[in-house]
Amino acid sequence: MSFDKVEHELHHRRSGRNIGVLVALIGVVGIVFGLTVVKVLELGDAAKFEKFDHVARPQIIPETDQ
Repeated sequence: MSFDKVEHELHHRRSGRNIGVLVALIGVVGIVFGLTVVKVLELGDAAKFEKFDHVARPQIIPETDQ
């Protein structure tokens, strides 16, 4: 007895759509990752990461001797 698996044409269409969704998802993740890398490289100094949270934190303000 031979059981040949016959795929319906609906499966072929769905696999094409799934591949399209995968490509779109990878593209969005790539864009977000790329923007993150550019932003981190643009900041340069690690101390700037703490200053960029829009919250006043006295512990990171340098003290001036008077």
